[in-house]
Amino acid sequence: MHQMETIDPFLKWPGGKRWLVQKYGLQMPSGCKRYMEPFLGSGAVYFYLKPTKAVLSDSNQELINAYKCIRDFPDIIDRRLKYLHKRHGEKLYYKMRNKTPKTDVGKAIRFIYLNRTCFNGIYRVNLKGEFNVPMGSKSIVQYPAGYLDSLSRLLKYATLKVNDFENTIDMAGDGDFLFVDPPYTVKHNNNNFIKYNAHLFSWADQVRLSSAIRRAASRGAHIMLSNADHSSIRMLYCDFGNHNRVDRASVLAADSQNRCRTTELLITTFKTKMGEQVAGEEH
Repeated sequence: MHQMETIDPFLKWPGGKRWLVQKYGLQMPSGCKRYMEPFLGSGAVYFYLKPTKAVLSDSNQELINAYKCIRDFPDIIDRRLKYLHKRHGEKLYYKMRNKTPKTDVGKAIRFIYLNRTCFNGIYRVNLKGEFNVPMGSKSIVQYPAGYLDSLSRLLKYATLKVNDFENTIDMAGDGDFLFVDPPYTVKHNNNNFIKYNAHLFSWADQVRLSSAIRRAASRGAHIMLSNADHSSIRMLYCDFGNHNRVDRASVLAADSQNRCRTTELLITTFKTKMGEQVAGEEH
């Protein structure tokens, strides 16, 4: 891993793991050759660990394009975000939201601008695939000096792919560290994330994920899975890994006063000192 300054994610993303690394300080298992993440999102764990070799993927094409453009064109993006920062307001926000840039860099700039200024950093599209989140209260568009250059240097060590999670997990082998953080859905429609994620990641996807993870573990990959702390998930993995319950503040409520403490489940193929150890099955 690099001896670099701490790097925060450049995006706010639903279900992001910034809180996890801040509270628990994740460690890669010793002897790992490569870091792999099939649900990249904000990349909080990747930016915290700063591995020298990584495979990062997500099914969201706009997201991966933003990472690639920051890796390849940090100065252009930095200059453009400074320009947008000076002019940010409701008129510009909705103009950018309705815009369809033709170049990859233009798409990345729009994506980052909207993420930094939309309501609660939510990524949501309508049935036509159009981003439809209203403007939020945040008005800081530009990043601190040198920040995007730091991201660019780190991302040059990573392979970035638009990929289904199963294809990426099937690449993991002996000595790889696989951090898996899917959208949280459960078998029964009663958890905080279901309204947001049910159409993105179904229970059938959860079952497909568990099979892919078991195959990767049998090939010698080290795995950390973050998932919903729910009986159906504990049942799905009842004979797999070490189960630890970790708590965090819920960030999905629109009103900060309605946000409460909630728990998530971390399942690892190696021992950790994170959270409270729980049984793999609820009786």
